Amino acid sequence: MNVKDRRLIIVSGLSGAGKTVVLNTLEDLSYYTIDNLPLSLFNELIRQFSERAMGLAPLIAIGIDARNSRADLVSLPKRAKSLLNKHVLTELIFIDADDDTLTKRFSETRRKHPLSSDSLSLLDAIHKERELTLKIAQAADLRIDTSYLDLNGLRDIVCERIACREKTTLSLQIISFGYKNGIPRDADFVFDLRCLPNPYWKKHLRQFSGKDQPIIDFLSTQERVLQMLNDLGGFFERWIPQFESDDRSYLSIAFGCTGGQHRSVFVAEHLAEKLKKQDKQIIIRHRDL
Repeated sequence: MNVKDRRLIIVSGLSGAGKTVVLNTLEDLSYYTIDNLPLSLFNELIRQFSERAMGLAPLIAIGIDARNSRADLVSLPKRAKSLLNKHVLTELIFIDADDDTLTKRFSETRRKHPLSSDSLSLLDAIHKERELTLKIAQAADLRIDTSYLDLNGLRDIVCERIACREKTTLSLQIISFGYKNGIPRDADFVFDLRCLPNPYWKKHLRQFSGKDQPIIDFLSTQERVLQMLNDLGGFFERWIPQFESDDRSYLSIAFGCTGGQHRSVFVAEHLAEKLKKQDKQIIIRHRDL
């Protein structure tokens, strides 16, 4: 494995969002992992990694949490970007979840939030951690919202989008969702499909999803749906190559309807199939099915 094959994954995020699961999955996929690395040791690790000192593994994943100093956390994105000059392929991953989900997870496990104290409640600790890691979240190459993911779903994303992605290939995630459950926090583009005819109002169609033939047959005959598919197809055909030429590693596109059962699922499936025929690396996720 030569210099260009060295890869460093920096995993940060909110406590309880799933950072440990991500690191454990990467470890299972042959990464050497270090969790909760003090950023004061970051430069020494990179020196050894760059020089391949002491036989250090060519694939490394490190976990960074909010217990580092504010200055170190703010500077992390810049330090990660500077590694390009050392010919180290570096990706910054941020693991997120909404406040209600994080609160529920801590309550169920009875674990203590690392920033909570007698004077700082759990919710306040979550808000403080979110503020401390804001710059990292904004600069992340990939942001994963685990609010609606189970363990297997998160592991699949780590494998398909991170560990098994070809280094020069754009990983494209297509998400369907329902607005009644909120917009996905990790989406780069969000398209609102609530203007399209809604199969929900056809009682004989209500029980099906956008992956079932009765819904496919219904929506495929609607002029507005066909116009939307044509416009979206043209948009992606023109602009996805621009993201690829800009060395973008990850892109998430979300399609939403009211409940996330019919229109968004149908459109997501249709466009994913079209993009697969163009040899794009696609992962599709129906959040609310």
